[in-house]
Parts: sequence; structure tokens; C-alpha cells
Amino acid sequence: MDIEPCYFCSLPSDRIILETELSIVIFDAFPVSEGHTLIITKRHIESIFDATREEQIDLLANLEEAKKILDKKFSPDGYNIGINDGESAGQTVMHLHTHLIPRFSGDKEQAKGGVRWIFPEKANYWS
Repeated sequence: MDIEPCYFCSLPSDRIILETELSIVIFDAFPVSEGHTLIITKRHIESIFDATREEQIDLLANLEEAKKILDKKFSPDGYNIGINDGESAGQTVMHLHTHLIPRFSGDKEQAKGGVRWIFPEKANYWS
């Protein structure tokens, strides 16, 4: 049985914008907004629930550091932060990573509800 190599386990070093002992930060190759960033565990695991407490803490610390970089470089008005955990949740690269997606005023006509829009029929709960 052939196992496809993990894209995140073999990233070239020039893609890495921030690195710690347990995780790396890169700009997403297919960004949904300017500055879309990924925080990725170095250890190959699929789920946040498989991460050690130290890895979870490190991911959050690098999330904060990545935000500082994006604030300085792009000056976004807000952020969406997310983890697609499992195929049914939309995970396509089966290596734990967190999305940090800068948001800008007016980038979407109806931003209210944020991530709830993955199910548009359930997003508008306030009406």
C-alpha cells in the first residue's frame, strides 16, 4: 500500500515564517484572504485531540505571535481562527494545523455569524 507523503512534514525552510521547537507558522498556499496563515505542529498528528498539552500551548503561543506579524504587515480588522478536525469537518491535509484568517471590514457583505456560514441555512440565528 502506497502512503502519500505529508505535505506539511516536508515543507521547504523558506516557507517558514516562525518556528518553535513544537510548531511552525507559514502563509497558506491557497489563502482565502491576504495574510491567511497556518500554525502547524511539527509532530505528524491529525487532530488537536491527539496533541500533547505542550503542543496545544505552543500552537496557541504561535497563534498569538502570528497575529502580531499579521497586525503589523496587513492591519486587519478582525480574524477567523479555525481547525478543520477530521474529513467530515473539511480537513484535507491530515496533519494538525490551525488557520489564522485575517478579516477586513467589507470583505464579505454579511460577516455577522462568522464560521456559522459553513451551514448558510443555520447561520442567521439572530433574525
